[in-house]
Amino acid sequence: MNKRKKFGQHFLTSTSIAKFIVNESKITKNDLVYEIGIGKGVLVPLLCRYAKHVITTEIDKKLYDDAIRNFSKLPNLTINKGDGFKNEPEFDIFVSNLPYSKSRIAIQWLLQKKFSLAMIMVQRDFAEKLLTNSMKERRAISVLSQYGFDMKIIKKVKNTNFSPQPKVDSVVLKITRNQIVTKELIETINKLFSYRRKTIQNIVKNFGITIKSDSRLEDMNNNEIIKLAKKISSV
Repeated sequence: MNKRKKFGQHFLTSTSIAKFIVNESKITKNDLVYEIGIGKGVLVPLLCRYAKHVITTEIDKKLYDDAIRNFSKLPNLTINKGDGFKNEPEFDIFVSNLPYSKSRIAIQWLLQKKFSLAMIMVQRDFAEKLLTNSMKERRAISVLSQYGFDMKIIKKVKNTNFSPQPKVDSVVLKITRNQIVTKELIETINKLFSYRRKTIQNIVKNFGITIKSDSRLEDMNNNEIIKLAKKISSV
């Protein structure tokens, strides 16, 4: 299997979709823009046209070398090699066509960052999981993202707009920040959901506290889960 396809790496090939993403980002000459995964570079020239400065980080050596060769003359572009989620640049706007396998990592990383707007391309099913109102279908990432962000699907993108072509469609997700979420709270909620089939009183025993309740996580709304997680984190 192709290595990039195995890890969910599908490159956006549509210039019209790229223009839509950049236009909807409302980038100005005061904005610092951060991109993770330059891919084939369909977004970079457009981002640089409007932004004060663009930082893009690419982990793949060949893609990084191609980016240096093709885009290094852009005066307001910095191209870094490495894991973009381990870099700590300050930015106003985050834009990325994420590999599907990195979507969850990206959301948890973004929850801990200060920014004004994020525009990300994700698998449609993943976006629906983030936005779900179903207590049975939601997961830890649903609760966390709905607590930390305001999110909206602003465009559906057919799989024919990528190479190699994935089996599923994608969406452009527009995200604004409600509040920064701590790493500790993220870890606590993830751990809570690893016990989601148990009752609350049995779950909290794993955290060294006592609560008498036969309810399960699926019986609680998001605010109640956040409140429980904060109580656990404070112990």
